[in-house]
This record gives sequence, structure tokens and C-alpha cells, in this order.
Amino acid sequence: MPIWGLLVLLVLLSGTSERLAGQVSPPPSQAAPRADAPRQGEVIVRAVIQAAEGSRYRLRGSAELETTDSLLQAEEIDYDEATGHAMASGHVRYKNFETGEELEAERVEYNFRDQTGTFHQVRGTVSANVESRPGLLTTTNPFIFQGKYAEKNGDKYVLYDGFLTNCRLPNPLWKLEGKRFDIIPHERALVHHTLFRLWKLPLLYVPVFYKSLEEAPRKSGFLTPNIGNSSRRGKMVGAGYYWAINRSHDLTYRTQYFTQRGFAHHVDLRGKPFQNWDFNAILYGVNDRGLKTPGRERRKEGGYITTVDAQAELGRGFHARADINYLSSFQFRQAFTESFNEAVFSEVHSVGYLAKHWGLNSFNAVFERSENYQSTAEGDRIVIRRLPAVEFASRDRRISRLRWPVWVSLESAAGLVRRTQPLFQTRQFVERLDIAPRVTTAVRWKDFHLLPSFSVRETHYGSSWSRGRVSGDGVLRSTREFTLDLIPPSLSRTFEGPGWLGERVKHVIEPRAGFRHVSGVRDFSSLIRFDETELLSNTTEADVTLTNRLYVKRGGLVRELLSWQLWQRRYFDPDFGGALLPGRRNVLASSIQMSGYTFLDGPRHYSPVISLVRLQPTRRSGIEWRSDYDPLRRRFVNSGLTVDARMENLFISVGHNHVRSVPTLSPSANQFRGLLGIGKEDRPGWSAAFSAIYDFRLGIMQFATTQVSYATDCCGLSVQYRRFGFGQRNENQFRVSFAVANIGSFGTLRRQERLF
Repeated sequence: MPIWGLLVLLVLLSGTSERLAGQVSPPPSQAAPRADAPRQGEVIVRAVIQAAEGSRYRLRGSAELETTDSLLQAEEIDYDEATGHAMASGHVRYKNFETGEELEAERVEYNFRDQTGTFHQVRGTVSANVESRPGLLTTTNPFIFQGKYAEKNGDKYVLYDGFLTNCRLPNPLWKLEGKRFDIIPHERALVHHTLFRLWKLPLLYVPVFYKSLEEAPRKSGFLTPNIGNSSRRGKMVGAGYYWAINRSHDLTYRTQYFTQRGFAHHVDLRGKPFQNWDFNAILYGVNDRGLKTPGRERRKEGGYITTVDAQAELGRGFHARADINYLSSFQFRQAFTESFNEAVFSEVHSVGYLAKHWGLNSFNAVFERSENYQSTAEGDRIVIRRLPAVEFASRDRRISRLRWPVWVSLESAAGLVRRTQPLFQTRQFVERLDIAPRVTTAVRWKDFHLLPSFSVRETHYGSSWSRGRVSGDGVLRSTREFTLDLIPPSLSRTFEGPGWLGERVKHVIEPRAGFRHVSGVRDFSSLIRFDETELLSNTTEADVTLTNRLYVKRGGLVRELLSWQLWQRRYFDPDFGGALLPGRRNVLASSIQMSGYTFLDGPRHYSPVISLVRLQPTRRSGIEWRSDYDPLRRRFVNSGLTVDARMENLFISVGHNHVRSVPTLSPSANQFRGLLGIGKEDRPGWSAAFSAIYDFRLGIMQFATTQVSYATDCCGLSVQYRRFGFGQRNENQFRVSFAVANIGSFGTLRRQERLF
């Protein structure tokens, strides 16, 4: 933070001195001219008493020197037009009309020709450049600076015994003090004996501080240290170093020491080797010496996680992208992650691809690796890899312009796949080839639309299941799929609305029906599951969807107030051609198209009834309720409710997820998620928020966060308490952040971890 404060001070000081020389240097062309301003190079002299001896002027009583873009006022001014030397004393005031800077000094000696001078007891203000972005406290207060005296010698400025603040005087809440500010505008600044004070208390002292003032500065240096506390990790002390390797690459290294666990390391390497190439690689790891258990043993949970994000434009329409993630162990993620969602997410995905799109065609060369951790036990995970895979697709292309239009499309993929898990593994490279052409047409009668489609799909696998083990015998799956979508006309009616709702209310009913038949999957159990490609099974099914929408019109504006969608599917082949195994959890393409919750553990003729209700009472509030009613079990098997609302100073978000399943399908769940806050983000005044995730089934508060902030018109303080309680993690954390308006913040509370 002292760096940014210093930067503002340097900018306004350099701008002040340059504008004082404005009578010999033309102002920037973009500055709007003032009405009745002096001509360029002209100096207007005013005073109650004026005396001239050759080129020398003696001005007494309300003396003024005005140029095109500046005004110098004092009780007494002696000015030599021939040498450009001026001496002003007695309540000296300087104002720059171009930038809004205002200065005051007891006495000023300045030479406009060689741009040297001294300003005694200088003080002034400059308007802030307000940059509004998330996490930055903003204010319209100007920056105030003051110094014992300042010297200018050409392009170099030196301010002695000065300070900077944007709080109101005479008792600012914060200020940055320095014995000597050595400044070369647009090049660098060197500060000696820098002290940051908060409520008159010394908070940070730095003997020597360097700050680059270049337009795109890149300078290696140490980062601001930080401290914190955790009930599970102990006291924390952290520091870091930034290395500007060259114009296109930099590296940041941070280390933290936890008194109860050991050292944590964070390395961030960024680069832009070519114009349209860039990458960012992050490595985070902990050398954990172990958490003490009641038996005086230590349970080690150390590990590391690596993330690489890169992209490149290769020319000729080709572009490449990589999102690589590697996790050493799920136990490490649960123990040391700072995010609840990341801690409970048991999957790690990596993907890299080379792609080109032209016309209706697309080409992709893909590398993909997915890990699904089953538990925190060592090696208890499922790893699926595609290396490499080549995909070609052609979107619907019309080949006939007759009364009966015909479109054709194609999806194809060829690659080498592998699956590894504790009970079995395939060989390193299993070939898989998949090709699926499709023909579609459309029939319209009055307002009825009929969309038939037919496709042939051929898939070859280099390995298969045989007698309970992985075999090298290949298998060919040849399927035929026919779909038919029927879209009847919508039914609507408009009513006179009640005054509190709107001028008009319109009710719309949108029906839709579909039919799907798939055949050709001979032995579903022989296929090794790699991804959704293997979930295709024989089926004959039909579905019906009914959507009700309610629109309201007020003041000429129309918006959707309420929608309710009902969807159910009828299965004419209850065991899906033998693919369904009774008494086990079955995931098929037909089921995942309906719901993210598994419901197939035996033959059935009907899917659950899917209900989705969306209500938007106002433009800043909304309610969504998703539920699945299973007629086979005669109950709601899952329900998800979300409520969001935002008022002037209050915001609320509530969610509830309830799963009433059987152990064969999935474990039951009953969780509550809530967020309540009052106040405005990054604005003066009090703000508070509380967030929690509670598991009713286990009776545990798995995650809770409380944040209280107070901000003035120039700075703010935030305190956050966090609680983790899941798995083997039982931890309390305290985080603090101090923010300076229009500059930034420092502390242990990072922007992405704030509640507001």
C-alpha cells in the first residue's frame, strides 16, 4: 500500500512542477481552453500595487501571475521577465486549470527557464482518478500532500519531511510519511524512511522504498509481508518476491510458515512469449510435518496442486488452449484449500486442444484427463484419459430447397483412451472410433411443427469386458436412432391485470412432445465406460413437456413473472434392451437427459415427473424450485430451492437441497445454504454479512463465514471469521484487511474470499 500511496504523490508533484512552467511549454492539445484565458506564452500581471523597473516587476497586495493553464497568487511576488525568475511569499497559492491541482506554500522561489526552484512549507490537493472495480474502496476525496520543503532540479524532484493522505485534515485516519521523496517523473521514485500511520499509530516502516513510474513498470522486489491465525495451522507469517524476468515473463514466489504444520509454497509463472500467446502456471504445495492427534501421533496431509492455463493463436484459423490441473491427493485439498466448494469437489479435470472452425465445420485435436476421487484413501480414484483424440463435426447443412427441406450433419471422433481404478485397468492405449451421420427434415402444417431425424452410429473399441475381466478383443457397436419432435401451437390469453401486478397479464401454454427409438446395442455390459459415449442403450421412449408462462406489462415494459415447466418420459422398453441391471445403480443416456439425479435401479415404465418453477416478483428478486416426483416411489425424491433478493442495503440468498434416495442409487442429503448481508459493497459506513452451509442429516455446520466491515470516506477495515467442519477438518480462521480508498488493500483477507 505505501507503494501506491507514493505513486499518487509522485504523479501530483511532478504534474504541479510541470504546469508551473506552463508559460514556456505549450499545454497538452487535449486540454479544453478556458474562456478569457491568456494567449499561449502570455503572462498577465495583476496586483494592488505594481512597480516595474525594466524587465523586473514588484507586485504587492493580491498579486497574481496568470498563464494559459495556471494561476499563481501571493501577497508579494517579484518577477523578472528576462530571466524567468519569480519569488512569491505570503500565502502563496497555485492552481492548475488543466488537472485541478491546488498548492499552497509559505514561500516559493522558481525559475521558469531552467525549471529549478524551492517550495517552502508546501501543501496541496489533487483530484483522485477514481477507478471503480470489485474489491476497491472508492472516494471522491482529493489526495492531500504536505512537506517541509521541496526542490526541483530539471526533471528531478525532492520532497523533504512530507506526507500523503486522502482523509480530511487536521486528523487524518491514515497517512504515509517519508523523510525524503526522490522523484524522477515517468522513470522512478525512491523513498527513504517510509512510515505508514493508522490512527496515529505506526503500522509499517521501510528504510528504503523503490517504485517505478514507467508506463508499464516491471521491477523485481519483495512483496508486502502478511500475518494470520488458524486453530488448525497455528500462527502464520508470510512473505514473497516478485521477479521481472524480462518484458514478457515474470515469476512470483510466496511462502508461508504455519507454526503447527510447516511451510507452504506458492509459485506463479506468467508469460507472453509471442503476440497472441500467453500462459499462467501455478504451483501450490505444503511440506506438512503433520497434525497432532490425541494419541500424540502426527497425521500428515501435505501435497501439492498444479494449474496451467495457456492459449495461443497459431494462424490460418487454428487456435490452441490448455487447462491443466493436477492434484497429488484429495486429502491435501480437503486439508489446505481455502474454498468450501473446492474442498468438497472430488474431481480434477485437465484438457488441451487444437481447434479450427470454418463455415459449418470444426476440427479438434484433444488431450483430456479426468480424475474422480472416491475417498481420501491413497489411490482410491478413477482416472480416465484421452490421448490423443481427433474430432470432426459438421453442423446441419441444407441439401434440398424443395417443399420438404433436408439437412445433414456429421459427428465423428477417433482416439486412444485408457481407464484406471483400484479394481482394474485397461492397457495404456485403447483405440476407439466413433462416427455418426444424421439426416433431419421438417414438416409444417398450420402452426404445427414436426421434426423427424434419423442417424446411424458406428463405434469400434479395441478392448472390452469379457467374463469379468478386461479383454483385448475388440467390439463393434452399430446403432440406429430415430427421433421425432412435435411442437404444437402455443395457447395464450391476455387479461386485465390488477393494479399491483400490472396493466396487462398474459398467460401462455407451450406444449411439446417427442419420440425416440434406439436399436443395435447388442451387449451393453461388454463396453468399458470411458465417457458418455458408452451410455447409449437400446430404448423406445416418448416424452411430454408442458410449460406455463405468465407475462406482465407495466408502463410499456413486458417481463416474465412466472414459469412452470413439467416434463416426464414414458419407457416402452423398461429394461433398455437388457442394459439395466436390477438392484444396482444404472446411469444411461436416457436417464441423464432427464435429471442429474440417478433414478434407475430396476425396470420401470416412467421417469420421475420433473418440475421447474421460476418466479421473479421484482427485477431484483427471484425464486427457483426444481423437484423430481417419482410415481414409482410415490414421493418427491429430490428438491432444490433457491431464493435471491437484493434491496437498497440488503441482500439475501437462500438455498436448500434435499435428496430422499435409497443407498443403491445415492446417499440421502439435506443441506441448507444461506447468505445474508446488509450494507453496500466498497462504500462508506457499516457492512455485515453471514454465510453458512448446514447439513441437517449430519447435524453439522460444514462451513460458516461472518464478515464485518467499516469504511470511511478514505479507508476501511474488514474482519472475517471462517469455520470449516467436514471430513477430518475442524478449523477456525480469522482474517483482516485494511483498505485505502482509490489505492488498494492489504492483509490476510483476499478479494475473492470476501462476502461483499
